[in-house]
Amino acid sequence: MAVETAAATLAPNRFVWPDASLVDPVMRPVTVVVSIPLQRAFVYRGDTLVAASSVSTGKDDKPTPVGIYPILQKNEKHRSNLYNDAPMPFMQRLTWDGIALHAGRNPGFPDSHGCIRLPTEFAKKLFAITDVGTTVVITDDFVEGSTLDRNMLVTEVMRANAEQLAVLP
Repeated sequence: MAVETAAATLAPNRFVWPDASLVDPVMRPVTVVVSIPLQRAFVYRGDTLVAASSVSTGKDDKPTPVGIYPILQKNEKHRSNLYNDAPMPFMQRLTWDGIALHAGRNPGFPDSHGCIRLPTEFAKKLFAITDVGTTVVITDDFVEGSTLDRNMLVTEVMRANAEQLAVLP
């Protein structure tokens, strides 16, 4: 509950991450949820909220795409091949066309070219507990609660298929 309370009032470039959340004796999977309207990232172990951070997502002309993404690649010292060799420390690629989580300027409002910028120390901690394949959900919804809403892990296509199957004789 302390993480959820602290997350609600985070200033730009701030995060809450109790040190105990790095240690997971049962190795529950990590899920990252990014709420564009809240400009927040939420980190869950299993269904439990363990950390949260302010973020800076894409500007109006370069919006961050909503969806469910696996981490495709990780590079601790990445540099942009699109934007003047800009440093992108603790980069975790979500798409092959330039969307990633990484450390960077974090003014507390949408200001990137589509990436999700994180405070440096948060990006470092997140990098340490994720793997290629870890699920990242980017949503236009307001995220609330200390428990992961598993409905966010179901795409619209999956919902439509489930609805079609439900009406079959």
